[in-house]
Amino acid sequence: MVMKKPDLQDPEFRELVKQNMGHNKYGEPFWPNDALIFGVVIFGTIVGTIGLAIMDPAKMGEPADPFLTPLEILPEWYFYPVFQILRVVPNKLLGVVLMLAIPIGLAILPFIENVNKFQNPFRRPISSVLFLIGVLVTFYLGIGAMIHNIPKSLTLGLF
Repeated sequence: MVMKKPDLQDPEFRELVKQNMGHNKYGEPFWPNDALIFGVVIFGTIVGTIGLAIMDPAKMGEPADPFLTPLEILPEWYFYPVFQILRVVPNKLLGVVLMLAIPIGLAILPFIENVNKFQNPFRRPISSVLFLIGVLVTFYLGIGAMIHNIPKSLTLGLF
């Protein structure tokens, strides 16, 4: 490994450091160290994907029938929580507002404690607790969406 140490007395380098640009004057070279590793990883990913597609191809289902609607239509798994919100809230406008509150809340979350200089989540209790509550509510709604009976989906079928 070739490592080029910075010359701290070089006036050109000192000027770059003042502009926070000194990092690109020294360090580990991209070729061949990183370039070869990235190539191997990309090649391995492509070969693995093609290999899985050949060994276990996607199965074709039955042909679509536009006149036959399934009894229970479920979205993809990542839409289960918002599907459950729309399903259990009696007023659909309120359901849409609650759905819009999710990305708005996620956008606001980093600014709640941005005055706190710590990155450790244990030293940022408000953000950490709000994040954990959000994760638990998301899992709760996602599991409830898989239960077809709406009153049972609110209690997850436990009561």
